Amino acid sequence: MTSDIFIGGGGPDYTTQQFMKLDYANRHGLIAGATGTGKTVTLQILAEGFSKAGVPVFLSDVKGDLSGLAKSGTETHKLHAPFTERAEKIGFADYQYEAFPVTFWDVFGDQGHPVRTTVSEMGPLLLARLLELSDAQEGILNIAFRLADEEGLPLLDLKDLQALLVWIGENAKALSLRYGNVSSSSIGAIQRRLLVLENQGGVGLFGEPALSLADLMRTTAEGRGQINILAADKLMAAPGLYATFLLWLLSELFEELPEVGDPDKPKLVFFFDEAHLLFDDAPKALVDKVEQVARLIRSKGVGVFFITQNPADVPEDILGQLGNRIQHALRAFTAKDRKQLRLAAETYRENPAFDTEAAIREVGVGEAVTSMLQKKGVPGIVERTLIRPPSSQLGPITAAERASIMAASEMAARYDKMVDRKSAYEILQSRSAKAAEEAAEAEEKAEEGTALLREFNAARRYSGHRVARSTSRRSSGRQPDSLGSALTKAVVKELSGTTGRRLVRGILGGLFKGR
Repeated sequence: MTSDIFIGGGGPDYTTQQFMKLDYANRHGLIAGATGTGKTVTLQILAEGFSKAGVPVFLSDVKGDLSGLAKSGTETHKLHAPFTERAEKIGFADYQYEAFPVTFWDVFGDQGHPVRTTVSEMGPLLLARLLELSDAQEGILNIAFRLADEEGLPLLDLKDLQALLVWIGENAKALSLRYGNVSSSSIGAIQRRLLVLENQGGVGLFGEPALSLADLMRTTAEGRGQINILAADKLMAAPGLYATFLLWLLSELFEELPEVGDPDKPKLVFFFDEAHLLFDDAPKALVDKVEQVARLIRSKGVGVFFITQNPADVPEDILGQLGNRIQHALRAFTAKDRKQLRLAAETYRENPAFDTEAAIREVGVGEAVTSMLQKKGVPGIVERTLIRPPSSQLGPITAAERASIMAASEMAARYDKMVDRKSAYEILQSRSAKAAEEAAEAEEKAEEGTALLREFNAARRYSGHRVARSTSRRSSGRQPDSLGSALTKAVVKELSGTTGRRLVRGILGGLFKGR
């Protein structure tokens, strides 16, 4: 095990080795740079370093390249040819090719083990963000979650939420007295957004067995941290789903993990690739939540690294909390680009040996401007750094190799088969069926009462007894029926025509009370 993670060689001749201190890795970090400047390789070598140090890693594979972590690199690989020379240049004496322990995950269950959560665990705030709901529609969603809690209706998958929204729509008038206006148009809009989410494949995200955080924080028998890779190349077609899922995972880590202070090494390192998707058009409440998580989750032993093209993609309050920084080249073709480049340079502790702004513009592929936290959490001076080569394969493994790794994983038995236990959908369906059965029994009894009444009247007619009629103009109608006759007629009238369906709804409306 090593106490620090080797990043690369710095200084004028790239021989001054640069390290990230493991005990400050939970102070978060940033990997930034334009497309094609080497961010993916940097992510790969950091994942390798953490794994060697016994720290589990979670990362998203946006381009499908990072599966190579599971396979050893080779000198004959076309992308590895310059790496031996680079290792010698930066003094990486113990450089060798090797594979790392990898677990593959996939929201869609195609390129990895299914990763799921429940609707209840996602919560109304993140779900509203995912569905892009208005304030009024988010209010309806909050009512649904409140009712589910009060009435013991587990919201596990999307059909549970859809069934509960149908019930809310059918009982909107009664619920409005308690919760305020429950608009059918808002309910319809939520249902349509749920349909869009289904069409994007989001239905697979919700259900059981839900992901256990402990399964992301495993180490091997040899003491290496497990590298959890989320297949995100298809997921990126639904960027809202991608960003919301990763934010949910961060929130779960924040809420469930105990406080550990400043450990010798992180309990987990979380890489958030394409971080700008998290903040694009995000409401202030959501950005505030991310800031809170970033500020406090380090005390849970979790380090978070944001990966994006430009540091300006990350809100300033969050950017200020990212202590370990690796900045690849930024392009500066326009006035706006130059302004952002200048602002990026100003966030580093100056090095008198070179101009930081010029260095960020000039570094080549595989090079970066770096600043790592030093003793007592003080930012190190900025250095031009040649990033070390990866030990694992650069580029993806084959589909057959991925399938073999998945089949051998203990996560297959735990997550590959979905479980559909009794939840809100089944409970509401059962209550509706019971209410319909009770209504049918009531209608049958009413029909029996009507038949008995007809037989009784017929018997009286044949025996010569007739009901007297009043000749008074003031009471020209029929005399009032007996109490039993009146009740029977009322029941018959109530159950005739379409009233049976109204009665079912009425009974179903009362089922939430006292059951």
